[in-house]
Parts: sequence; structure tokens; C-alpha cells
Amino acid sequence: MNAFKKTPAANTASPAHKSDTLNDRLSAAGQAKQAMLDRFRSRPAATDPAVLERQAAQIATEQARDARAADRKAVRDAEAERQAELRAAQEVEAAAQAEALAAQAAEAVVRAADLKVEQKAARDARYAARQARRK
Repeated sequence: MNAFKKTPAANTASPAHKSDTLNDRLSAAGQAKQAMLDRFRSRPAATDPAVLERQAAQIATEQARDARAADRKAVRDAEAERQAELRAAQEVEAAAQAEALAAQAAEAVVRAADLKVEQKAARDARYAARQARRK
């Protein structure tokens, strides 16, 4: 039973930079720094027409964006005002309906009281007639 038998490693390749020396790594770092510095120096100056044109385009885009935002805000404000007016009109209408209902209820109460008075008067008249017939 050789369950613990050593097998050769399948991937024994050494790292790619293992053969580099310190001087190689330092020169590679210096070249990278020099490349970044060259790329920085090669960018256009602030007074370059292309840069000025790009800045003008950015400013125009920003102004257009602000104008669109102002338009959207104006539309939202107008809609909010319209909704407020609609709610106010609905409240006025609801108040008028409530007032009309209250008037109808008061009128119904008065009619009911009048009806009771008439019924009592008719009942009293019948009673008086019955008493008069008995005498």
C-alpha cells in the first residue's frame, strides 16, 4: 500500500520574474516612471484650441442640462399648483354638499316635528269628539 507515495509535481515552473535581477527590476520601474512622465508632458496645454473647444462644449452641455432641469421644475410646480387648485375646488364642493345635506336634515327634522304636532292635534280632536259624544 503506497498511498503516500510521492508523485512529481505537475506544475513546477518557476515564476516569470525569478530570473530578473535587482538591477533589471529597478530599470523596468524607471522605464515605467519615464513613460508616465512622457505621457503627462505630451498632453495639450490649457490654451490649446482643442482644449478650449472641449471646455466650451462642456459648459454648453452643463447650461443645457440646467435649462432642462429648470423646465422640469417649472412643469412640476405648475402641476402641483393645478393639483392644489383642484383640491381646493373639491373642498369647496364638499363643503357645499355638506351644507346642503345639513339643510335637508334640518328641514326633515322640522317636517317630522310638524307632522307630530298635526298627528297630536288630530288625535286630540278625535278624543274631544269621542268625549263630546259621550256627554
